[in-house]
Amino acid sequence: MSQRAPQVSQFGSVDPAPPSKLGNIEAWKHSLVDEEIPLFQRMRNVFALRNEGSDDSCLALCFGFESKSALLRHELAYVLGQMQNKVALPSLIERLDDVNEHVMVRHEAAEAMGAIGDISVKAMLQKHLTDDNPEVSESCEVALDLLAWCNTDEWNETKW
Repeated sequence: MSQRAPQVSQFGSVDPAPPSKLGNIEAWKHSLVDEEIPLFQRMRNVFALRNEGSDDSCLALCFGFESKSALLRHELAYVLGQMQNKVALPSLIERLDDVNEHVMVRHEAAEAMGAIGDISVKAMLQKHLTDDNPEVSESCEVALDLLAWCNTDEWNETKW
């Protein structure tokens, strides 16, 4: 009997599925929205795309927001935050701003926007500080503080 333990990724996280070693960006991209493919395999493809690390792989992950699975869309937002690639911002903004999107996805999109650290998203995050869902409003608050920390030489550690 073989016993495999999850490995820590290059991003310091233990992923819920190991990255796929078979395929390419286009194949992985289209698998994300193929509801016939088991979720575990689609998750493996998410991590393969994240690890590939290019703008094309980042955009392929954004394409995956068309998936019916809120769990997969949440994971997409999470890995886009890990990648810290600005090309993901339009898709993340769209997820956050969509009040019909699952709250778990919206919360993760906000946090990913903060992790990317680009001040251009500040107004969008501020817009959602009063969101009816505390998971969203609080995530925007955290993301705004991270933006401030990333973009200020003199972050006031005694703010609290």
